[in-house]
Amino acid sequence: MTEPATRLYDLLQRIVADTDIEARVEVHEDPDGLIGEFFGEDLGRLIGHHGQTIDAIQHLAYRIAYRGTQARKRVIVDAAGYRERRAVALRAAADQAAEAAVHDGRPVALEAMSALERKVVHEHLKARHDVETYSEGEEPGRRLVVAPLVG
Repeated sequence: MTEPATRLYDLLQRIVADTDIEARVEVHEDPDGLIGEFFGEDLGRLIGHHGQTIDAIQHLAYRIAYRGTQARKRVIVDAAGYRERRAVALRAAADQAAEAAVHDGRPVALEAMSALERKVVHEHLKARHDVETYSEGEEPGRRLVVAPLVG
């Protein structure tokens, strides 16, 4: 393992040990960066409300993994497949909002979400040519808006 991968692994192991959560930790490297995963039965405390805890862990993991290096690759931290489940739900909500925006001819605001979640929606809807997306509001209440394109 590279030094950033070792740092990530050590951090995730320490979180498991210090929180008394029963989980196995795995770290993988790919050309884009690092992926750290928690595996276990009850990982809700690691995920937090709407992923706030896992997002905070991911932010810290990025800072710690690449501390003192020039390399700045991405770091993804996941627990029990939460990120993919959440992405599926966000894409479904995005599709519903896009259909409603086009049908009703007016912008539709989605629930407040993190920057990472807003990016999932922006990326998902960018291939559509009948809507545009933008964010409005201030953190932590920043929302993504899906608006019909007038053509």
